[in-house]
Amino acid sequence: MPHESEYKKASKSEGKMHKVMSEFKAGTLHSGKPGQGKGPAVKSKAQAIAIALSEARKAGANIPKKKWRMAEGGKVKA
Repeated sequence: MPHESEYKKASKSEGKMHKVMSEFKAGTLHSGKPGQGKGPAVKSKAQAIAIALSEARKAGANIPKKKWRMAEGGKVKA
């Protein structure tokens, strides 16, 4: 049975996903560091999801990091 802290971590990630995707749909989501001005507007859904996962990780959510494997030409997703 999951502990209460695991539920809190799950709710953090869901909250961040909801917040970021709402900003993306409204067109107010920008890339770049939060305290250093606005970067360009995010136009890609995949980039918005990546930003949401990154913010959730920083907030303490238990989300595994992206896995990479090396190939001859450089980095390739696993």
